[in-house]
Amino acid sequence: MIYLDNAASTQIHDDVLNSMLPFLKEQYGNPSSIHRYGRLTRKAIHKARKQIASLINADPAEILITSGGTESNNTAIVGITSQFPSSQIITSSIEHDAILEPCKKLISNGFQVDYLPVDKFAMIDTLDLENIISKKTSLVSIMFGNNEVGTIQPIAEIAKICHENKVLFHTDAVQAVGKLPVNVKELEVDLLSISSHKLYGPKGIGALYIKDGVKIDPLILGGGQEFRLRSGTENVASIVGFGQACEIAKNHLVENISLIKKLQTLLVQKVLDEIPETTFNGHSEYRLSNNAHFTFLGVNGEDLIIKLDEYGIAASTGSACSVNTQKASHVLESMGFSLEQITGSLRLTVGIFNTKKEINETVDILKKIVEELRTVSPFKEKYSFGSKN
Repeated sequence: MIYLDNAASTQIHDDVLNSMLPFLKEQYGNPSSIHRYGRLTRKAIHKARKQIASLINADPAEILITSGGTESNNTAIVGITSQFPSSQIITSSIEHDAILEPCKKLISNGFQVDYLPVDKFAMIDTLDLENIISKKTSLVSIMFGNNEVGTIQPIAEIAKICHENKVLFHTDAVQAVGKLPVNVKELEVDLLSISSHKLYGPKGIGALYIKDGVKIDPLILGGGQEFRLRSGTENVASIVGFGQACEIAKNHLVENISLIKKLQTLLVQKVLDEIPETTFNGHSEYRLSNNAHFTFLGVNGEDLIIKLDEYGIAASTGSACSVNTQKASHVLESMGFSLEQITGSLRLTVGIFNTKKEINETVDILKKIVEELRTVSPFKEKYSFGSKN
């Protein structure tokens, strides 16, 4: 298999898995217990919290451990707005459903939600934010890097605008953390979401950075774990693995960025050089280094995925979380794409375990599949797919 769907999930790192095993077998105590077994697991959680915090230059006390990016986003949205009934929330039109769905629920509960538009590169205009933010605004939530097309937003500038208006700012950084330097103190964000399985850690675990002094209401009540913000017995093994993944990401960030960027550049250049009537989507400069999103005119993206899978190549059309809803990409619609362009889109996302050989092989196979699918395309005449050079 050639795995090129690293935006959906990554392969767990061997060192991460090895760090988890003792807490699945020998060190199985409940962290709330006062005996030795409990103290050992409580100490392991404390270490992991420091590792997670270190990756984004936060203080350990500012890290709320959650079940992943979706819970982190929901906690930020609901935990802040519950303190400001009927207030205004500002987000963008290209957010992940883990932001859009809680915002939709807030609308039904009497809140005002405004969605900032994006241009054809999936970039917001900060002037739009300045024009719409008001004294009624309780929270602004704009994603760091888009999960479909990879565009990176001007996070520090957005945070500055928010704070000038005395408004809290949250960013969904699930796709960004571990793929580029993220320093919460420099960015001056108030809340930031992270997911373990996007950076070679286990699934079902993540974190929400909550800046010191920011008050947030808990979603889950009970025994008072996680600073009384998320009750429930901790998933110790996964927390340990998440911490280890963050430490590995921090220690190898520069070399991993360089590796992934080279693979992305090779992939994009070969696809554009060898497959005609193809566009590279998202911002050319401000984008995640692992993301390559294309539109192959006259081809159905789902057909591409099925064919690629037959050749042992894993890819996607967009967010894995939206597959079951069977709806057109709201991200590409917001970018002004036609239905034809949306239909022919494919996302390839590289990771640290991919190789140059895999990229070359993928493009060779992709070229063959696109040519094959275009021979039966209803747009064959429109784009002269059948002509020979």
